[in-house]
Amino acid sequence: MKKRICFLMDSIFSFGGVQRVTAVIAKELAKYYDVTIVTFDRPEQKDTSLYDLCEADFNYRFFNYPKTPAWKWKCCKAYSFLYRKYLPQIRVTSDIYSHSSFPSQKKDALVKELVAGNYDIIVGVHAPLAVRLASCRKKLKGVKLIGWIHNSYEALFGEKSLYIGSELRKHFEFQLEKLDATVVLCHYDAQQYHFSTNVIYNPLTLTPGKKSTGDSKKFLAVGRFSRLHKGFDLLIEGFRIFAEKNKEWTLDIVGEGVEEPMYRELIKKYKLEDIITIHPFTNHIQEYYSEAQIYVLSSRWEGFGLVLVEAMAHGLPVISSDLPTSQEIMGDFGMYFCNGDVNGMARQMEEATKMDWQAKSEQALQIAARFNLETIINQWKQLIDER
Repeated sequence: MKKRICFLMDSIFSFGGVQRVTAVIAKELAKYYDVTIVTFDRPEQKDTSLYDLCEADFNYRFFNYPKTPAWKWKCCKAYSFLYRKYLPQIRVTSDIYSHSSFPSQKKDALVKELVAGNYDIIVGVHAPLAVRLASCRKKLKGVKLIGWIHNSYEALFGEKSLYIGSELRKHFEFQLEKLDATVVLCHYDAQQYHFSTNVIYNPLTLTPGKKSTGDSKKFLAVGRFSRLHKGFDLLIEGFRIFAEKNKEWTLDIVGEGVEEPMYRELIKKYKLEDIITIHPFTNHIQEYYSEAQIYVLSSRWEGFGLVLVEAMAHGLPVISSDLPTSQEIMGDFGMYFCNGDVNGMARQMEEATKMDWQAKSEQALQIAARFNLETIINQWKQLIDER
């Protein structure tokens, strides 16, 4: 009898790197296991053409939390405030905070949903859901619980974090330690946690299109336009500096999100409308990689940076901010600039126009081959089957 696996996630039917990676992993694991995705999407959002989910044979369940009574919500908020600001951050206070931040009405409803599935393994996708899954540990006896962390340690717990913040770092670690396993995306992050983690890279999640010919004079960047994350504001500034002396080059930015108006305003401000183009997300992103000459990763942080692998799989040289994960993925191949330094980015763009493009392109293809799906799936199967 096949093992029953559940992926618990905020959303599968929306655009994003996490959704795409989870879809690819889930589809492949469905060849060996009985896979269910429990999502907070609404049923009317279901679109199995997204990420070719229609190709897989697995189940979907749609879940939403019930409301917490107003009196209880106020009590929970009061304790949460005390924990964040004044209380010692030790295991006991962390366990109490796990109740205040995840009230019993919501926890019991989630447990009921998960128990009904009779799963052997449950994977909490993203740190917040992994922590909530950990708080259900006692009520999910006999089930192997895995947390899958997609953000970098710095993005989650750094002083400038937009996600969790340093005041909850110990709480998350105390709770994640209750899981049977926690998966992170690079060895650098694994070293930051105070408990043992499993490192499993993300695989190449698309079938590459034709290899770039390297003569288009196009830079490319791809990603969600979320707050500050991908640094496309920095990219526009850096490209503006580069373009002052290199007017024949263009930049394509592919993505959607809340920061798009800001990017368009920057482009308009610098009168770059003729050489910078913003394109919407597409299921045929390979066409952009194939037509580009150089890829630029301007991110302020990354959990993994899957676009780097996608770009290299099309033979593209890569310019990147000096993130630990970028350096772990690319080593000496990458052309790095100091994170946030737009002048440094512009200098690397200038250097990239002078490189031996063909030699660099062949090196890119060799690195991308390390992230093949079969290798990554075997690591997931080993983790799932371990007792």
